[in-house]
Amino acid sequence: MSPDDGSAAPGVAATGSHDDAFVTEDQETTRSSSSSQAGAAPAPDPTRSAAGGLVVAVDGPGGSGKSTVSRQIARQLRLRYLDTGAMYRAITQVALDRRIDIEDPVAVAEVAERTVLTIGTDPDQSTIHVDGVNLDEQIRTRAVTNAVSAIAAVPAVRARLVAQQREIIAESLAAGGIVVEGRDIGSVVAPEAPVKVFLTASTEVRALRRSRQLGEKGVDDVARTLAELDRRDALDSSRTVDPLSIPEGAIVLDSSTLSVSEVVDEVMRRSEHLLAPAP
Repeated sequence: MSPDDGSAAPGVAATGSHDDAFVTEDQETTRSSSSSQAGAAPAPDPTRSAAGGLVVAVDGPGGSGKSTVSRQIARQLRLRYLDTGAMYRAITQVALDRRIDIEDPVAVAEVAERTVLTIGTDPDQSTIHVDGVNLDEQIRTRAVTNAVSAIAAVPAVRARLVAQQREIIAESLAAGGIVVEGRDIGSVVAPEAPVKVFLTASTEVRALRRSRQLGEKGVDDVARTLAELDRRDALDSSRTVDPLSIPEGAIVLDSSTLSVSEVVDEVMRRSEHLLAPAP
């Protein structure tokens, strides 16, 4: 992909090389409008490519452990890794920095149109840059977490980011493949991915994980985080455009009482006929 001049799809993917406590997606580290709703022609699903690579789609709500699990699968299979949630968070951070009304879809869409995202796909050091500035730390704040669902609900934002995500997937297939995590990967971004995983966990467990990630330990802190997770779950699941849902054919795992290695082992066991390490 060529550098973005503001008129092309934002960003480029940097090539990537190739724990037992769960960390939330917001520490390690969601959707696209269907192209028809965004006014664009449907983009081809990159997993239909004959490039020979493997696409693993991992979906689930915040705190389910999908970032940690996705990274570990990518390392184990020597694949690239894409955190799509970071892309929505980056747009959210830019909107907040510019004091854009996040409830104004036109203003939010303009921010996404003009923002250049550069994505690193190394599972050991995935990065995201906005207009050349690294935002890995800034996008993990509570403020971004609480605002990102509104940004991700804007059809134009979702269509633009999904187009870029599909470009990254298509490029990665030639290099062996990629593990992609988010909230609509198996249902929208790459519905033909041969391996689809949906991770979940109880809200209480997810709240504890998120609070640990934020460095909070108090009962009131966890209660606040739990309420925020409930709110985001409701927004993401009831959204009219590409809501959070279990993709057809996905391996569904509850990580509430499982370690990272146990989740990864179960994914491998149930997908051993497809999950072949790159040569």
